[in-house]
Amino acid sequence: MDTCSFCGNKNFKEAKVEYIYRHSGKMMIFEHVPCEVCEYCGEQYFKAEVLKKIEKDFFEIESDRRKPVNIKSVPVEEYELAL
Repeated sequence: MDTCSFCGNKNFKEAKVEYIYRHSGKMMIFEHVPCEVCEYCGEQYFKAEVLKKIEKDFFEIESDRRKPVNIKSVPVEEYELAL
């Protein structure tokens, strides 16, 4: 990564972050995902092989070929603008 596409900063740090993968109305949380993070704005950059593994893991778990490490219940609420 030479410069951040979002803010133009040139300083990055390696980090492990939480990544939420969404596909066809379903979602899965991946923890400890390696990426580079812009030190100025926090924009995250992932290598192609990392994203391909996330997609592969998602479809394996969705098709019951393997079990996830954990299952979390997430509350869902619709946003309504108060007038």
